[in-house]
Amino acid sequence: MREQKTSKQRGRRKAILVTVAVSLMVSMALPLTGYIAHETGLIHTAQAQESDEEAVNPRAEYWRAVRGGTEGYSAVSGQETGVLIQNGGQNWRAVRNGPVSFYGGSLIIAVLLVLAAKHIVRGRDKLESRTGRTITRWSAFERVMHWYVAISFIILAITGLSLIFGRAVLIPIMGKEGFAAWAALAKPVHDYLALPFAAGLTLLMLMWIGKNVPKSYDFQWLKSLGGAIGEGHPPAGFFNAGEKVFYWLIFVGGVAMTLSGVYLLFPNLETVRESMQFWHIVHSSSGLFLIAVALGHIYLGSIGTEGVLEGMVSGEIDEGFARQHHSLWYEEVKGGAAPAAEGEAAQGTSSAATT
Repeated sequence: MREQKTSKQRGRRKAILVTVAVSLMVSMALPLTGYIAHETGLIHTAQAQESDEEAVNPRAEYWRAVRGGTEGYSAVSGQETGVLIQNGGQNWRAVRNGPVSFYGGSLIIAVLLVLAAKHIVRGRDKLESRTGRTITRWSAFERVMHWYVAISFIILAITGLSLIFGRAVLIPIMGKEGFAAWAALAKPVHDYLALPFAAGLTLLMLMWIGKNVPKSYDFQWLKSLGGAIGEGHPPAGFFNAGEKVFYWLIFVGGVAMTLSGVYLLFPNLETVRESMQFWHIVHSSSGLFLIAVALGHIYLGSIGTEGVLEGMVSGEIDEGFARQHHSLWYEEVKGGAAPAAEGEAAQGTSSAATT
């Protein structure tokens, strides 16, 4: 009896082992049936039918239509309110954050590096002599307008640069909350100061346009880079050729920046989003260009050239500065009198120092 029970138990164990082994083999073999069916072509037709049905994704086609600028219905009144997504915004963002930011920022950095190298290598352009006698160069009104436009431009430049490069430069430094607080202040300041600045710049450009007409002797100034090449200082009128170049760069850039700024401030001026995006690119590009140009002007008008800043502060310049940098204008003011001799200039300097 015991032998029969033992044999039955062994049989059950074998049956269980066989069942487990067969189950494992079947579970391992089942995934292979798909490959076999595919290779034999049994399910090729079914998959082809499914792929044909899914070749056109209804949702993808819907969003293609949306981004294509297809106009629909909207209860909101206004220009382009029936357009859900305007695809030009992607192109505008790519241009603004790409070429405009890269080349504009690179230009500003390049100008700073050139000015720093010039100051290290050559230092400040000093006066050859001082006479102690002064000539009125700027009226009080001209000085007030100059400083008004200059200060306004610096504020606009700082706020504008913050809005262009804030995400890439300021957020890592200030954090998102800090930059958000600063941007909330910078944006209205930039907008409200824009029109007063444009009015002051326009008046300043009109005041000095007659004195910035190119003359034949300006070519000699440009050829010698204002005396940097060769000996002596080339002749110049009230404005030398370098100042005239700066004036016309500001004039052209100012027109582009002002005109584009008007469209950005007043978006309801019969325009569409494509126009707004275009004018924003013009405004950003001209603004970055003018900042780079202004950096050169600020350097040369302050620490770069001796005698310039004191003239714009007091309105008076030394006769030695006038003879050195604006000889033709100096002769005109003096009624054609010959420039003072070096001995007289030195004597005037010593007497002024004694005084």
